[in-house]
Amino acid sequence: MAKEFSFDVVSNVDMQEVDNAMNQAQKEIATRYDFRGSKSKVEWSGEEIVLLGDDDFKLRAVNEIVRGKLVKRGISLKNIDAQAPENASGATLRQRLVITQGLSKENAKEVVKLIKASKIKVNAQIMDVQVRVSGKDKDDLQKVITLLKETDFPVELQFVNYR
Repeated sequence: MAKEFSFDVVSNVDMQEVDNAMNQAQKEIATRYDFRGSKSKVEWSGEEIVLLGDDDFKLRAVNEIVRGKLVKRGISLKNIDAQAPENASGATLRQRLVITQGLSKENAKEVVKLIKASKIKVNAQIMDVQVRVSGKDKDDLQKVITLLKETDFPVELQFVNYR
């Protein structure tokens, strides 16, 4: 009786850590001397971070603060899609940072294609926003994890439900 082992390849962002990073960024912006009297701020709602700055220089500074806080909290910047800055009311600039959750169809197809091209004896199938990899040998699954870690994908990959 052969037992199947499996794991899932996902791309998730811990939203609690994003919330913590946004709180830290808001505190830093409120206390920094170069932001005194400025309209610069960070707004955070669900899947989107909105940065506001008085001018291009301040918007870039806010962006650097937010990105630094995200990295310190363990959030990969690969999962942050930065939109182009746009004019906002009151002669300010606004920039949206969209947080991507889950694997897109294109990224999932790339993962499956890479696994199949490696000729490792495992099955890979796309399941909504994740890829399930299964096989009879745990060593083959470890090889697939190593292969995916070595490959540079446009999003951060995590490996969960290893059984």
